[in-house]
Amino acid sequence: MCRGLQRHTECAYYNKQSDFQMAVGRNPPLVVFGEPKVLPTGFAKIPIWRRWFGRRSERAGAKYLRKQGYRILGKNIDDRLGEIDLLALDGVTIVVVEVRSSESRTFNELAMTVDFEKQKRLSNALLRFVQRRKLWNVGVRFDILTLRWPPSAREPEVQHYRHAFQMVGKYQFHS
Repeated sequence: MCRGLQRHTECAYYNKQSDFQMAVGRNPPLVVFGEPKVLPTGFAKIPIWRRWFGRRSERAGAKYLRKQGYRILGKNIDDRLGEIDLLALDGVTIVVVEVRSSESRTFNELAMTVDFEKQKRLSNALLRFVQRRKLWNVGVRFDILTLRWPPSAREPEVQHYRHAFQMVGKYQFHS
């Protein structure tokens, strides 16, 4: 049997396990053959702890926005060319919220990480979202929500940047 690995082709014990145990007095070591496996297509390249931290921050951001009176329409809306972290409704305006979080950076440093390329990806993702759902006559705005998680805190410190940037690219909305 393999220890911790799922395929028997990836690991092997010594041929005579009982002889090894008798000679050494313990279980044989795990022998792994071949190169380290590369993740199959479709798996995220982001480490698990970063995904967990991001999802935790997005949940905290959604909770904050609900307390502010927003209605959350969607979370992690995936598009082939981009992702919308949070989609909310503020009155009659659709709000695209980009969530940024860190343990040590300042709020301004976190907000500045939403550069022109990220703004363009968010704008294009929103444009495709609006086209698919035929939401032609709606106001749209882009917000940035920055969260700082002090090491011992259960709840983050939150800074909300309303109207953080305008639509970038070929098409532009007016809110």
